[in-house]
Amino acid sequence: MKITIDKNITYGEEAFSQVGDVQTVDGRHLTNGMLFGTDALIVRSVTDVNEMLLKNTPVKFVATATIGTDHLDKEFLQSAGIKYISSPGCNSTAVTEYILALLSNIANKHENTLVGKKLGIIGVGNIGRKVAECARILGIETILNDPPRERIENNNIFSSLEETLEADILTFHTPMNRGGKDNTFHLLDESKIFRLAPGKIIINASRGAVIDNLALLNAKKEGQNIDFFLDVWENEPGINQELLKYTQIGTPHIAGYSLEGKINGTKICYDAFCEFTGKRPEWKPVLPPVENNIIDVTGLTLYPALKKIFDVVYNIDEDDKNLRAYGSNIASHFDTLRKNYRVRRELKNYDIFSNDDKLVNLINYLKTI
Repeated sequence: MKITIDKNITYGEEAFSQVGDVQTVDGRHLTNGMLFGTDALIVRSVTDVNEMLLKNTPVKFVATATIGTDHLDKEFLQSAGIKYISSPGCNSTAVTEYILALLSNIANKHENTLVGKKLGIIGVGNIGRKVAECARILGIETILNDPPRERIENNNIFSSLEETLEADILTFHTPMNRGGKDNTFHLLDESKIFRLAPGKIIINASRGAVIDNLALLNAKKEGQNIDFFLDVWENEPGINQELLKYTQIGTPHIAGYSLEGKINGTKICYDAFCEFTGKRPEWKPVLPPVENNIIDVTGLTLYPALKKIFDVVYNIDEDDKNLRAYGSNIASHFDTLRKNYRVRRELKNYDIFSNDDKLVNLINYLKTI
């Protein structure tokens, strides 16, 4: 079996070389001609997998080491009899911790508290559920919006999008659906953006086009009092540099880039391929230990303690600084920032000492997911 793998998939070559001959490629610039003789293709979200890419190739298995599938032409894959899988939930803990790092940052700018703030969670899947549970532990009231879940579960825990947009802080965790009753393309469009109440805070760690980036920029330029924190952007890697200037914290699509999250994606793809081929899955990733993993925040109140923890575990300001460092050359370095991303470990690897009950409960929860 010949397996073509995006070279930026963590441990990808190590895992798949045990079950076939591996060819590594630049997933952003993968072409049809590179897939001559390829039986299986393992990609990330930067590769559009469609008929143009796979035409006249022997590819019979496609896996993406990502949660989202909007880069896969599922209709074509099904019609061509090509098995495809994604990696749902692989980096949900990493993204949850990214959101917590942002909430800590926001709290620090609001006198170290989010008391009285409501968190609107749009998309309550693998990530949104965890964010909601963390908010509950922290004592933050949530408003949940997820039409597909609402239809299936038929319960009263969900609110309409319009009601959810009344929350003080909005965080988006939806897939990218273009069209249909669950369309999420420009879910937050120009009309909704300009109707937002002053002081609104917007977080997007889902897909860039869930929010109309140009409308967001225009609203800010016209003096609308909103703050936004963006990990994902329309037209990556050629992101809107003017929008970045107005962004409170901007990062290069790395919310889920913990080492654990990356390896989870690889493992899901590897196990699925072994099942597809009838091979026994023998590869087990070995993660390096975390040194200096003791963090003592005893005596600090909740949000100052949380900030101190994330200053050690995941300093999100560093990602923001690195993205802005390239100025007008961001497009040519966006993928480099992702490829050369530092090793980031999840909070479960740290021993944290605190006498704040909410924080203790939060840490215990994060160690279980």
